[in-house]
Amino acid sequence: MSADDDAKWMREALHLAREAALAGEVPVGAVVVCDGRRPNEVVARVGNRMVRDRDATAHAELLALRQAARALGEAWLEGCTLYVTLEPCAMCAGAMVLSRVGRVVFGAWDDKGGMAGSVGDLLRHPRLNHRPQVQGGVMREECGEILSRFFAERRVVTPT
Repeated sequence: MSADDDAKWMREALHLAREAALAGEVPVGAVVVCDGRRPNEVVARVGNRMVRDRDATAHAELLALRQAARALGEAWLEGCTLYVTLEPCAMCAGAMVLSRVGRVVFGAWDDKGGMAGSVGDLLRHPRLNHRPQVQGGVMREECGEILSRFFAERRVVTPT
């Protein structure tokens, strides 16, 4: 995929992140696009649903991998690209490795929990049997801004 394609699909992920924020969720969106049998077809699109589902594992990436596997009728997503607005955490990076997603493209870096280069790099760990291609920082300002705004609006300032 080209840089234009990456920006196009990241804009879609940002749309999903905005929808998640409106629902009171941490604004992260994910889209899975496949090549091969279904060229440039979106097979999954979802935002975070941890609050709605009352499930700490309901991260957008994990839900998107599940949707994509159901849509394709198979567990392995080798010909697919996962676009996500925030650098994946350890749980999501592990799921990406296990699902054998071909490529991961993310927006904002996560200095507190990111496992694609910030805190660690599970996605490209040399001892794992699968290592997707990784492209970080795509539309990072826009992706970071929506997260910063979300958390700033939730901070409570207590008068002294």
